[in-house]
Order: sequence, then C-alpha cells, then structure tokens
Amino acid sequence: MIRIGVDLGGTKIELIALDDSGAVLLRRRKPTPQGEYQATLEAICSLILKTEQELGQQGTVGIGTPGTLSLVTSRIKNANSTCLNEQPLKQDLEKLLQRSVRLENDANCLALSEATDGSAAGAAVVFGVIIGTGTGGGIVIDRKILTGANAIAGEWGHNPLPWSHGEEFSHPPMCYCGKQGCVETWLSGPGLARDYQSVSGKILNPKEIDLKATQGDQICEAVLQAYEDRLARALAHVINILDPNVIVLGGGLSNLQRLYCNVPKRWKSYVFSDEVNTQLVPPTYGDSSGVRGAAWLWNIE
Repeated sequence: MIRIGVDLGGTKIELIALDDSGAVLLRRRKPTPQGEYQATLEAICSLILKTEQELGQQGTVGIGTPGTLSLVTSRIKNANSTCLNEQPLKQDLEKLLQRSVRLENDANCLALSEATDGSAAGAAVVFGVIIGTGTGGGIVIDRKILTGANAIAGEWGHNPLPWSHGEEFSHPPMCYCGKQGCVETWLSGPGLARDYQSVSGKILNPKEIDLKATQGDQICEAVLQAYEDRLARALAHVINILDPNVIVLGGGLSNLQRLYCNVPKRWKSYVFSDEVNTQLVPPTYGDSSGVRGAAWLWNIE
C-alpha cells in the first residue's frame, strides 16, 4: 500500500505519495485557500483522491498541520492559519475520505522526516524548526515524535525572545496568539520583512533581503545579522533545556544558507556549556521534508 503525506501550509498544500522503501511515486502542490476552512478540506481531499486515481490504489493518509489537536476537544488549536482553530479537521477529513487519518503538527513531521532518512538520520534527539510563515518546533527521540502531556512539545515559537534588549524589550510586536514578544514575531518570514521595512521604509521579502545583502547592501546585512543573533538566542534556549544532537531547520527561511555557519557561532555565547556539540543542519528534503514526515506517520506504532 502506498503512503500519502499532506503538508497543510499557510500558502500551499503539498502532497507526496511514497512506496514502502520511501521512494517518491508522485508529488503535487496547490495554493491553500485563504481563510476558508471548507475550501481547505475540499482542496486536501481533491489532491488525495486524484492521486489515488492516478496511481490506481488507495493509500494511508498522514497530515501535517500548523497547530495541533487539542487533547480535550480533538479540534485544532494553536494554528497560525487561524481558520483551522477550533475545527474538527481530523474528523472531517476521515468522514470525507472514509478512512482513518493520522494528523500531526507540521514541525513534528519535519523532525520525523529528517530523523528517519534525512539530515538527522541516526541522531538520538532531534529538534525540527519551522521558520516560514510562522515558527514551530518538533521533537523526535529515537525516531519517535514527542507529543507531550499537553500536545505542545517543541512549541518554542510562543515563548518570549530570550535575552531581549533595546527595542526588543521596550516595543515587542504583538503575536496572533495574543501575547507580545513571542519568538514567532521576530523569526518568521513576515517578522524579518517587518524588520527590514522598519529600518528602510521599503518592502522586500526575505529572499530579496538575502540577495541584496550578498550584493553589499548594508541595511540588508545589518537586518540579517540581527535576525541571526535572535535565532541564536532562541535556539540556545532550546539547547539549554533539550540538549539535542541535531537541530534541523525547515520552512522558507531555511534556504538562507548563511544561517548554518553564522548562528552556531553566535549561540556559543548563550548556551550553558563550555562546548556546544549540537549541529545545525539544513533539511535533506528542503521545504518538502514536512510532507515526507506526514507520510511516515504510518510507520509509528
């Protein structure tokens, strides 16, 4: 039987179909309907059913989502795609597809994918980081997802930015969760773009900021250095608590190659150890790692 994984992102829905060995049989993407729960359900089911029709067989289905399932209501909570919150996503998909569906936080899926056959394969403790439209985190120990007593293990993005100073401390931005100064507001793609706009008065996306920095733009370089220091502080906080072997970055900002060299240099000042052996690595499967992890959910027993 094939394994189907779906990554429900803020801007795109991606599907992958894997065979038993993990080889890719088919991959599809489509835009995520913005702010429309019913349309999102229909888009997910359409991708799955068309895939099965094309491959000529039914598959298991794993879904990676922003947020997670409440242990109280079995509905989605803590999603930055707010139209999903308080919705019975798992139950609705199972009703439409007429089968069981496994659903996990998208950062958990990233961590599982990379711990299974990616950049962190063989590592005992893996922390998977999403830095994109929002921020998220997932923990895998011995190739098993750690969900936690409250189903929020790894949610580093909704802690305050550690060791804040200056404007960070006195004028923290408001997060969609209702708190101020969350890591997510500083380290998401929109957070980076906001920082650049506040300094320059201009609008650029993170990819453009990175490109201009390589071309010698001093404002872009300064904004990226500030971003790297914030990421180093936030990840040092995680290292001080979890002490993972490997941290894998995912999401759109994981494509900024300078992070893998610059951030570990900076986090040494914040980690409570004379030596930091934790590795910071890019995902083997790029921004498709989460969707592979969703497909691998059916390997968990």
